[in-house]
Amino acid sequence: MQKGEKGFTFPIRLWTTREQVPSQRPASVTGWALPVYRETIIKLHNFVRLDTLKVVKRWQITVLVLLAVAGIVYVYLHRQDFGLVATHIDGSSSDISSTSSSPAHITWETVNRGNEGFRVDLPVDSKEIQVPAYNEAGGTEPISMIISYPNPETTFSVAWEDRPPVYRVSGRSPDRTLDMARDGALIRTQTSLVSESRDTPDGNPTREIVAHNGGGGVMDSRLILVGERLYMLTAAFPSGSARREQDVRRFFNSFRIGSSRIPDTLPLAPAPVRRD
Repeated sequence: MQKGEKGFTFPIRLWTTREQVPSQRPASVTGWALPVYRETIIKLHNFVRLDTLKVVKRWQITVLVLLAVAGIVYVYLHRQDFGLVATHIDGSSSDISSTSSSPAHITWETVNRGNEGFRVDLPVDSKEIQVPAYNEAGGTEPISMIISYPNPETTFSVAWEDRPPVYRVSGRSPDRTLDMARDGALIRTQTSLVSESRDTPDGNPTREIVAHNGGGGVMDSRLILVGERLYMLTAAFPSGSARREQDVRRFFNSFRIGSSRIPDTLPLAPAPVRRD
């Protein structure tokens, strides 16, 4: 979402190695779409105020009014094409006009992804998708993500990938990997960094950032590098008043990384069968 609009659209490309990506969205409501029919109505209003109205036939005025109404209806029916609808990462959409300033009502569930080595609490009805990330060769590769929308403007997500592009490009440096992942997230969401903290829980380099955009949107993100796997936890809100600290803390603190370590003790093998 462009700066100046309320909230923001979640990035559709993660951990990219490019500096800029052309916008995937159509023209914004603050651009040319709205003035098209607004200007038509203003011209029509000025026209009917002229003294020459006396010599204009009634049917001509009727035609102009119908054309103006038809223009408004056309823009409304094509509001997604004109950027009047916010598009989410999975293709779902919501009207920008429905943006709420109050926190979402969240019902939590534990998502256990044993095969991917983690579990986390997310709002109910989460879904798994794949999103593209640019790589060093100029192409794209899929990144796994679980995403949940407790309401149309609030997003909680977990993305992960083994040896993602930023890890390879950084020369496998943990600090550089997290720096590049952070900068990529800020670019894609068009947000500015407000605060950042660093930690190494269980020996895993971790960054936690808070960022805002020009429209009032707030993004909390935690980046965790576990070996060669990068996790990115993100909570995005349309405004500061829609953000609850306890929701962010529950989400972040519920994240647990599993262990695939071989147990210290293994069950005894069955005794061999004696054959006389």
